[in-house]
Amino acid sequence: MSPGKQASQSEAAAPTAAGARLEAMRRRVRLSRLAVWTVIAAGPVALCVAVASTPTRVEAATPAVPTSVRTAAAAADPGGYAQLFVSAWLRSSANDATSTQGRLAQSLAPDIELPDPAAVAQSTPQSVTAVRSAQRTGDTWSVTVAAQYADGSVRYYTVPVAASGTDSFTVTGAPGVVAGPARAEAPKSSYGVTVPENGLSSAVGEFMAAYLTGAGEVDRYLAPGVRLSAVTPAPYRTVSVQQVSAVEEAAASEQVPADGTKVRVLVQVEARGADGRWPLAYELALKARSGRWEVAALESGTAQDGGAR
Repeated sequence: MSPGKQASQSEAAAPTAAGARLEAMRRRVRLSRLAVWTVIAAGPVALCVAVASTPTRVEAATPAVPTSVRTAAAAADPGGYAQLFVSAWLRSSANDATSTQGRLAQSLAPDIELPDPAAVAQSTPQSVTAVRSAQRTGDTWSVTVAAQYADGSVRYYTVPVAASGTDSFTVTGAPGVVAGPARAEAPKSSYGVTVPENGLSSAVGEFMAAYLTGAGEVDRYLAPGVRLSAVTPAPYRTVSVQQVSAVEEAAASEQVPADGTKVRVLVQVEARGADGRWPLAYELALKARSGRWEVAALESGTAQDGGAR
């Protein structure tokens, strides 16, 4: 065969082979599409078959190691128990152990001997109050109790108490008379700024009068969002401001500062009513708004809804 014919046949064969490859690719695309649509159409069934035919490996979950948690029971303060015992013990007598107070004292401390007061002994106390509880070692406590008498004198007793759990106590020894606690030195007051007669002191005076005597509405003196009710029934007829001290210098200014300025003050008042004259003191927080001072909080826990705003 001549070279010319061979070239012609090669040229003719090349398109034919290319066409065959193209046709094969098209068939594969059509088959792929058909397979995809078949799976979509039979999705739920195919899924079940696939799951059933696929081996599933199940591993046992490793049991969680329990965490050791120690819940320490809150140590209960036996002050009230010691107070009750001392009150009954001071009012009891060994000569009358079956009295109400004697039986009570023995029920609280079965092993403690009752006192034997003389006929001319000091009268029974008017009140008994636990003033200090100190935990020693483990479940043992030392409670200091104050007994106040009609003549104004006060006598202090220490009582050893053993605690079991959070609600079981017993007095383990007789009370001991001790010296009273020393008076601590008062810390320096943070209210070091003296407030003169100005807009703030006037606002405070009007508020205190409304709060304690019912003279006027309390709400008109409160900052927006603050809710505070007057004392009812009103305990006093008149209230006069004796002194106003502040933490911030802005409280002493003659002019009301910019809106939003906050100050804390201590106001000392003299309240008078049918039951006499009473010197009282209150801590207030005030806030400047629209050229006047408004009460933002009464620092006694009675202000609601967030206090200062």
